[in-house]
Amino acid sequence: MNLKEFSEIELIELYPQILKELKVRGIIRTNNLIGELGEYFAFNAYKQDPKLPKLQLNLKSTKNIDATSDRGERYAIKTSSGTATGVFASLPLLDDGKVYFEYLILVIFDKDYTLKEIFELTWEQFLQYRKMKPPENKWNLPITLEVKKIAKRIK
Repeated sequence: MNLKEFSEIELIELYPQILKELKVRGIIRTNNLIGELGEYFAFNAYKQDPKLPKLQLNLKSTKNIDATSDRGERYAIKTSSGTATGVFASLPLLDDGKVYFEYLILVIFDKDYTLKEIFELTWEQFLQYRKMKPPENKWNLPITLEVKKIAKRIK
């Protein structure tokens, strides 16, 4: 398929068709394409590596947790093509001593949304490197060289 042969309108009309087909195939579940693709790539990376636990994606309404492992561990999955994750909307601003997930999976795309890297951090590593993002006043995680260095590289 040569996309250059499509008119602007035809090209635009491809997007909803692609979203529908991705949903039919079970690749995505919502219209949050980038976040959903991150979950898809994380799920498959863990599925393909026998040394890693198998993940089951949670219902979209589950707060803070995107997947659960066959060992019962809770995983948050964040996807980024920039220098930080999106915000963790449901995490409290003040430390209440609770562990909201055991692991954070970072799925990193390049600027063209091609999969670049996948990393895993523990809850403790997340707490160490998280930052408050203004103006939302919610936690996010800067994706620095130091964070990548301490994280477990999955892909």
